[in-house]
Amino acid sequence: MDEKNNTAEREESAVEQMKTAAVPRDKTIVRTGIIGVAVNVMLAAFKAFVGMASRSIAITTDAVNNISDAASSVITIIGAKYAGRPADKKHPFGHGRAEYLSAMVISVLVLYAGITAFVESVKKIISPETPDYSKASLVIVIAAIITKILLGIFVKHTGEKVNSDSLVNSGKDALLDSVISAATLAAAAVYLIFHISLEAWLGTVIGVIIIKSGVDMLRETLSKILGESADPELVGNIKKTILSFPEISGAYDLVLHNYGPDTYTGSVHIEIPDTLNADDLDRLIRKVTVAVYEKYDVILTGVGIYSVNTKNPEAAEARARIKEIVMNVPYVVEMHGFYIDPAEKTVRFDIVVSFDAPDRNAVYAQVCDRVSAQIPGYSLQIALDTDFT
Repeated sequence: MDEKNNTAEREESAVEQMKTAAVPRDKTIVRTGIIGVAVNVMLAAFKAFVGMASRSIAITTDAVNNISDAASSVITIIGAKYAGRPADKKHPFGHGRAEYLSAMVISVLVLYAGITAFVESVKKIISPETPDYSKASLVIVIAAIITKILLGIFVKHTGEKVNSDSLVNSGKDALLDSVISAATLAAAAVYLIFHISLEAWLGTVIGVIIIKSGVDMLRETLSKILGESADPELVGNIKKTILSFPEISGAYDLVLHNYGPDTYTGSVHIEIPDTLNADDLDRLIRKVTVAVYEKYDVILTGVGIYSVNTKNPEAAEARARIKEIVMNVPYVVEMHGFYIDPAEKTVRFDIVVSFDAPDRNAVYAQVCDRVSAQIPGYSLQIALDTDFT
């Protein structure tokens, strides 16, 4: 009874730890977003004034890009606030995926800013205007470059620290802006020294760079929304924790569902001796789920069982013989969950077939044929698994 109470207390403690850990993360994202809004609005105002005063399309375009950056920071704040809302009846897994949506919107804004810059620059190529640079405008551009580099490094580092795609995208965009501003400064130097205006052409190049950046961000964010395989290091650590229990001889089929940055639920199959009773299994599964939750904030909603032969002395030999046959079939990457029952004349196990296989079902059929030929008279129960992790 004491052990069950201790388990319940550990579960409650783990829940509280996750709640308290989530608060600083949300506040960090919001605070960083507010800094981004303030800096970008200030830069946009300065650049717009300088751009119009000097008739520089590149500086004016850069000012528009700063406005889009400020909008990105606002969206990041809104996304973080919404993602931090607790789970409810309609969204039992929480609202964490809202951060992916905000990152997607930011990508679209960057893409739109690039298209706008490209179109406006092409217009200036067709109908050119002579720029008029002043010392004040060049000083502001230099200050903008330094500011954007510092802001980009800060926002990107913070995003990586709290695992926020929105902040990482905003940080990358800010660093890209510093490169663009540097190019604008170079164009000004060329004009002042050689009296050759590269403004419109530079604006076109800037537009293309921004478009490419937006497409890359959008592609990366959409990939996460569609669902990517989990981090191999996280998967390895979870399996290592599960295998630390002496009763467990194998951990397979670990499936992790992502419901926002650092928010996972999942399931796994474990191999255990066929001598354990229901009470032993219940206690073991509870220990496993609590240990994984406390260490990795991953909720295992299901733990399946593979029974390992311990009563049949010939089972180990049969397993080794069949595993050799199965693993010699091209594209089979793993076999697990083996159990042979001579009394009922059944053999069951799972195979994992690589995604590189031209036809995974054909590989499965080949495994069935080879194993059936090796042990005639036995009924085969072979499951075709997917390599999720």
